[in-house]
Amino acid sequence: MRKNSTKLIGLAVLAIICVLLYGFYDIKGGFDYAFPRRMIRVAAMIVTGIAIAYSTIVFQTITHNRILTPSVMGLDSMYEVVQTLIYFFAGSMSVWVMNKYLNFGTAIAAMVIFALLLYRFLFRADKHPIYLLLLIGMILGTLLGSFVTFLQVLIDPVEYLSLQTRLFGNFMNVKKDLLYISAGILLIAFIYGYLIMDKLDVMSLGRENAMNLGIHYDRMVMNILILSSVLIATSTALVGPITFFGLIVANLSYQFLETYKHSILILGASLISVVALVGGQFLVEHIFELNTTLSVIINFVGGIYFIYLLLKESRAAG
Repeated sequence: MRKNSTKLIGLAVLAIICVLLYGFYDIKGGFDYAFPRRMIRVAAMIVTGIAIAYSTIVFQTITHNRILTPSVMGLDSMYEVVQTLIYFFAGSMSVWVMNKYLNFGTAIAAMVIFALLLYRFLFRADKHPIYLLLLIGMILGTLLGSFVTFLQVLIDPVEYLSLQTRLFGNFMNVKKDLLYISAGILLIAFIYGYLIMDKLDVMSLGRENAMNLGIHYDRMVMNILILSSVLIATSTALVGPITFFGLIVANLSYQFLETYKHSILILGASLISVVALVGGQFLVEHIFELNTTLSVIINFVGGIYFIYLLLKESRAAG
């Protein structure tokens, strides 16, 4: 316990250093203008990082697999479908795009409904083996991605360029009002998440053991799926999709902290998220000079890490 406390303190210090470095390094122009804008981006990174970290770890707890994440199961692809359909049928100047609250709410609602329908089918009665779930999720993601590509070919080139700004995770143009709404949703979700933290520890023992210890397993699974879907949908609607980020931070937290307690794992994954997002955005802006986006780097590294985890799991199974 003391060892993990030391590790968490180290991560917290590193996260604070990243925030201070990003906030104060090489400020050009007026400080009163530049610093608040940077802090809005930092706040968006913190909200997004915590939401993804929490949702991924609890999702992996109920699926009992460290490869599956809500994003890998196709939730990010659903966001791309929603935005593409809006641009295809209504256009970039429609109320569905210009009204940020309407666009934000529509994206969240569509992703949550999609996730609940998917989970309701896949997780009923615990019938389906985990690799079938992974296969179905990846097939759905590919199918939705192909559908998006087909529609994008038909869209006017000007509309297509406008659409592309929404299909990659981007912290440079975060809307302050939407950030406040996202933070409020995150706060409500975390209040509920805090109340069920001990139950998550028990559910990690498996269905049979959890039920023997008094957990209403099926109801808790559905509640956690709803919670996970809302968090991922909110973070994606705020900054765009970052597909493999949850996979990276959750597994790094497992390896670094080596504990079963969700309170420690979630805190560790959240701090790792802040370090990765704020530190990564600092590199994108000051080293790569905005020639790429943070989501592209994360998805590239995450894709390689995902293949590594698959190979590791197959060797362990063999």
